[in-house]
Amino acid sequence: MSGLLDALVVTAVAGLVISRQLRPSRIDTDRRWWVLPVVLGVVALREPGMIDAHHQTTAVLLLAVELIVGLAMGAGWAWTTRIWVEADGAVWSRGTRASIAVWGAGLALRAGLYGVGAVLGVRQDSSALLLALAATLLVRSGVLAWRVQTRRPAAAPGPAYRDAVARPAWKEPA
Repeated sequence: MSGLLDALVVTAVAGLVISRQLRPSRIDTDRRWWVLPVVLGVVALREPGMIDAHHQTTAVLLLAVELIVGLAMGAGWAWTTRIWVEADGAVWSRGTRASIAVWGAGLALRAGLYGVGAVLGVRQDSSALLLALAATLLVRSGVLAWRVQTRRPAAAPGPAYRDAVARPAWKEPA
């Protein structure tokens, strides 16, 4: 993809994700939460040119920092998301203002990394950004799944001996 198209797609996806996070949404804990991030990671790794051949060391360093920012952003996003359990057992989540701040800081750091790469003459491909996004989503989903498991009430214990047996009413002696 071209640089302008990449920027438009990333901006559209970020806007969509952020707007969806500000609305309450039900969390389905039975889903395979890791599938989408893994697919994004595989797609990113299959694209050639993630590492600039002329500046390999700098490109690898920038990619490593981008992945660290992505991991931190995913963890921050998950920990700033409000989760609650309804009376029927349904688990819900909603992003907070702190979630927006995490997104803003993460995007600013990524823009700064892109700027540093441009100043150093490192060609940067969209696959690095896609890989960092996959890391962000994987960490966020994993932390949220863990938080949901710790918030869910344990299953009610089954009846003990004679708990389910109807007892005769007590009668006063005559």
